[in-house]
Amino acid sequence: MPTVEILLLVGLVIFFADTLEAITGFGSTVVAFPFVIALMGNLEIAKIVLSLLELFLALYFVITKFKQIQWKQFGIIVLLAGIGMPVGMLLFKSFDAVTLKKALGVFIIISAAIQLYKIFIPKTGAQSSSKWAGYTFLFSGGIIHGAFAVGGPLIVLYSSKKLPDKGQFRATMFMLWATLNTVLLVQYLLERKLTFAIGYDTLFLIPFLVAGIFAGEAIHNKVSEILFKKIIFISLLVVGVIMVI
Repeated sequence: MPTVEILLLVGLVIFFADTLEAITGFGSTVVAFPFVIALMGNLEIAKIVLSLLELFLALYFVITKFKQIQWKQFGIIVLLAGIGMPVGMLLFKSFDAVTLKKALGVFIIISAAIQLYKIFIPKTGAQSSSKWAGYTFLFSGGIIHGAFAVGGPLIVLYSSKKLPDKGQFRATMFMLWATLNTVLLVQYLLERKLTFAIGYDTLFLIPFLVAGIFAGEAIHNKVSEILFKKIIFISLLVVGVIMVI
């Protein structure tokens, strides 16, 4: 079990990451995961704790922003990502922790690079991508979510085009995270992975999650999301490189 000092450091990471997600509707687990792994020293425990916290975060926004959820797009997203999740769960069981960390690092680098390209390189005209490319992002995001509980960036690549309204995008994304992480919770229960130690760690970190929600809500309409996303994805790129090396 991590010491109180370690959990306080993890809590600061959770606060920062959940503030980000309260603003944008995605990103908390991807931002927090590498740091929480390093602090807690166990990839699987980090994955379970973060997915539980993400579930609580998502349920709050599903309840408070329910009317903004776009059910058609949610159905498409959850269907294709849901098909990919069992593949990711199997992959997680098939590789050792070192391999998984390196794979996650590569995934973070690719995701961050794609997002930075979209931010820094302006579109020069009407550009459209194949709907099958978008569906591939959803399926791949489901695989990553099943393995690491951090499939958001690939799913967001599809969702950001289909849900241009910021409020609808955020509400629909939280409905998705609530659904996918409920599936993960059922898996953890069936595999008897929800130990007392994990429950203690999760409860200890909930106040940091709540603080992140309030902070994110307070600045949701006051901060430039473009600048915020630049900082986040540059940081992710650096973290991914460090994990691979």
